[in-house]
Amino acid sequence: MGLLVSEPESFAGYTLFSKEDSVNGANAYLIDHQGRLVHQWPMRRHSNPVELLPNGNLFGGSQGAREIGPNGAVLWGCSRHQHHDLLKLPNGNVVLLGDRRLTREAAVAAGANPDLVDDAGLRGTRLIEFQPDDASCGEIVWEWSVFDHLIQDFDPTKPNYGAVEEHPELVDLNFALTNSTALLPNDANVSGRGDWHHSNSLDYNAELDQIMISVRHFSEVWIIDHSTSAEEAAGHSGGNAGKGGDLLYRWGNPRAYRAGTEADQRLFWQHDAHWIPEGLPGAGNMLVFNNGAERAVQRRRLHSSVDEIALPAEGWNYRMEPGSAYGPSAPLWTYAADHPPDFYSPTVSGAQRLPNGNTLITNGDSGAIFEVTPSGKKVWEYVNPVAHDGALRQGENPPEVRIRGGARLGNSLYRSYRYAPDYPGLQGLDLTPSGPIELPRAP
Repeated sequence: MGLLVSEPESFAGYTLFSKEDSVNGANAYLIDHQGRLVHQWPMRRHSNPVELLPNGNLFGGSQGAREIGPNGAVLWGCSRHQHHDLLKLPNGNVVLLGDRRLTREAAVAAGANPDLVDDAGLRGTRLIEFQPDDASCGEIVWEWSVFDHLIQDFDPTKPNYGAVEEHPELVDLNFALTNSTALLPNDANVSGRGDWHHSNSLDYNAELDQIMISVRHFSEVWIIDHSTSAEEAAGHSGGNAGKGGDLLYRWGNPRAYRAGTEADQRLFWQHDAHWIPEGLPGAGNMLVFNNGAERAVQRRRLHSSVDEIALPAEGWNYRMEPGSAYGPSAPLWTYAADHPPDFYSPTVSGAQRLPNGNTLITNGDSGAIFEVTPSGKKVWEYVNPVAHDGALRQGENPPEVRIRGGARLGNSLYRSYRYAPDYPGLQGLDLTPSGPIELPRAP
């Protein structure tokens, strides 16, 4: 545990992660490049993910959003239902990833095959944008719901009827309703047919004013237009791209819109899809942690990868030949272990492109954070020493936590971030090292 590898080719900076345990409660930890604790934020509960804002505050949330000052004081909090991820926009607004629910009756009335919808109904992706105030969530100023952008070819007497293959900008109401019932090894998040999407990450591109959504149970990444008004977001026209709230781009599983087969699938229950920011190698491309959980069932391959995708952008829109799938057909760059099964996290996890061209990877299930060069050489590695039962002693192994379908180490992480020494958010913090988080070896 702790720091295991540190080579000269690594990007020296500060690494942030959060973890909740029964001894210390929920905390966010900032460590230096030598694996020493330099700052710690107490948190009301585990927030995944958390990030350090340029103003020095911590921002994150799990089932609610909050912003926390350097001393741990909550500056504002929001109790609206939210899960997995959230965004802080340049104007200070916050976008929450949540769900909208349809009863079984409402889903069938919208054109869902009744044989594929159980009594729980359907939960589909919904985004809510609000202006936070000092005490609560504040005013909702924009929202988007997948249920405004459906198509189905099951029942011509119901709304949304049409040819699925002719409308890649819409979401097939009957796709993946059965896929989400599969029990996969070491997967804690299978919730049955009602969990239709299980979206798990958001990202925002300020230049394009677009939002990227990772839709886990579709094995797809979607891009939508945020420049729309609230009314346009519920329709099919308006905004910079002229398509309202319809999908501008989707990638990873062309079966979802009848443009490919299982052999064409490239994503497998992925996490942390995002644009590589401007100023970094690969800027404008998409980086995604490709968990591989569904791949384990389809192709008998238990391994993960981190994939970089060159997006086929054309202005506000994305190239696609009619009748074909959105490109590209394969990643521009991929990291996988030399022996692929050695790198596998069926849940959580993430990746970040660093200024020197290396990539920081969070292997969530094992609690390992490591940095690789473009050629795949591992040049830095840190294993989270905080498990469910508190900080571990050197030489101990974290306990296993039983989850549905298998076990996960108790030191698992959701995501981590690396910050350069000159990052503005670090400037007001006391970064004096206080030693490693892990406890000394027991005598």
